[in-house]
Amino acid sequence: MSAPVAEAPTATALDLPHHDGSDAYVLERPDGLGGEAVVRLRLPRATPLDTVALRYVHDGEARVVVAEPDEEDERETWWRARFPVENPAVRYRWLLAGDGLGYAWLNGTGLVRHDVPDADDFVLSLAAGGPDWHLDGVVYEIFPDRFARGGVAHDPPEWAVPREWDELPTGRGRETPYEWFGGDLRGVEQRLDHVAGLGATALYLTPVFPAGSTHRYDAVSFDRVDPLLGGDDALRSLADAARARGMRLVSDLTTNHVGSGHDWFRAAGASADAVERSFFFFDGSVRHGYETWLGVRSLPKLDWRSPELRERMLAVVARRLGVDLDGWRIDVANMTGRRGALDVNAEVAAAVCAAAGDAVVVAEHAHDFRGDLLGGGWTGTMNYAGFMRPAWGWLRRDDLPEGLKRGFWAMPIGVPHLDGAAAVATMRAFRAGVPWESTLHSWTLLDSHDTARFRTVAGSRAAQLAGVGLQMTTPGVPMVFAGDELGLEGEWGEDARRTMPWDRPDAWDRELLDAYRRLIALRRSSRALARGGIRYAAVGADAIAYLRETPGERVLCLASRAPHEPVRLPLAALGCAELETLYGADAVLADGTALLPAEGPAFHAWRLSDG
Repeated sequence: MSAPVAEAPTATALDLPHHDGSDAYVLERPDGLGGEAVVRLRLPRATPLDTVALRYVHDGEARVVVAEPDEEDERETWWRARFPVENPAVRYRWLLAGDGLGYAWLNGTGLVRHDVPDADDFVLSLAAGGPDWHLDGVVYEIFPDRFARGGVAHDPPEWAVPREWDELPTGRGRETPYEWFGGDLRGVEQRLDHVAGLGATALYLTPVFPAGSTHRYDAVSFDRVDPLLGGDDALRSLADAARARGMRLVSDLTTNHVGSGHDWFRAAGASADAVERSFFFFDGSVRHGYETWLGVRSLPKLDWRSPELRERMLAVVARRLGVDLDGWRIDVANMTGRRGALDVNAEVAAAVCAAAGDAVVVAEHAHDFRGDLLGGGWTGTMNYAGFMRPAWGWLRRDDLPEGLKRGFWAMPIGVPHLDGAAAVATMRAFRAGVPWESTLHSWTLLDSHDTARFRTVAGSRAAQLAGVGLQMTTPGVPMVFAGDELGLEGEWGEDARRTMPWDRPDAWDRELLDAYRRLIALRRSSRALARGGIRYAAVGADAIAYLRETPGERVLCLASRAPHEPVRLPLAALGCAELETLYGADAVLADGTALLPAEGPAFHAWRLSDG
């Protein structure tokens, strides 16, 4: 894979100050308001400083506490600071000043030598975060109509356009939302051994409620599971079978809109006096006479100011949790409760999560999700902006297919080229300004049912696996779209919703499948990869090296997109004597230096030890 930008030397970063929200740096978190937090900062011992302080925000006012040395060895000094937690989410950053360093702040984006706004600060939140099972696993997304048929005959509804299983979806056309391939929940259950063998611990099903399309984001009822998928009994059977294999079940809920055939919308249209009238934005000045999702007539938008709507929707949230489901993915959560001057999104998020209790609630948000993750709301987000987009930009092929040149989330340039520094800066920017727990509970994804397939973006197995290595070792819960592990392709969302080739094993990329299994096993075997902080060791145009660290484990990772100058890291700076190879090739240790492999595209991981 050729590098799309000029090669730049890989810069070592182990001699930079570091802090993140992981347990190595946040020693004490209060259980409630009025408690005290204790945080630490790592500094190279040779850093000449006169002042180390911590700035935090209390009731909207900035306050400062002076830090004190905590630990010191021949390589580094740890500083400790305490601050009271009187607000549900407290922003803070470190102030560093001295003859050698000058005047600098350390916030979520890194070391900054000028004054900065609070939006990129670290955030300590009192919110509960999410369930442990979620952090420890890997999510596998299934679009039911395209995954597997269960062998039960279903009469197609009037809206359906039946297709043969091995046909490609039309992708773009009037029939696209109605192409019916006949996958169902019984088919999912019959293929659970494949998912379990891959190593996934949770299934994410796109909507299962009855609707007027195969994507089912236009629900006509929330009271039952679509009979085309097998109905309520099929979902319960699937849930039991998944739990028997140690897997959880998450499904999709549309809180922003329903289908125009929904019982509530029909009642609202039938009588101006119906209580359901308050569930929607009827407005004669807008197209169709009511507000919709992005102008689509069949998707009327919900008005969460209605107390009756809230009661009914929250009942939907709670009804299946603990029975069939272990969580929800919230469709277009970024738009829910927002219209013009109206913005009750935070209220809706808090209410939905309260109704969900201990279940996971992951919000779809394709852009800057940070303001919606400040605590008390969504468990996490689908991390398109802070992971998928920079990963695509860094690992994309040079000869993009036409379908990928048409635009990339409202960008007329398609998928941009990024070097390693730009990709890392993007990832850091979207981890800044949100609680660490929200980062850990967000889904790191390389594609989904709404995007092109990453294999098509990357262009080769090797480049795809460099991305998968990043995905499995980046803070967050990895989410794999069904078929990625087999090498399925697609140039845009609908084109990517291809059926699983169960009866065509010759079409499977077996080497890719084996690598997915190994990388998922690596992710699940390591507490540092599931919960640890992230510290960049070296970043160049074509190679990115980083550490994932907990107090008890440290893993060094290297992802590369092309052959590059070898990365050399001093063992003293790494704080280790040996590198145990977990994935990929061995590192060469000589003269107190670790020489990392220089080929690419590739991914490698090593566990650090004292020998």
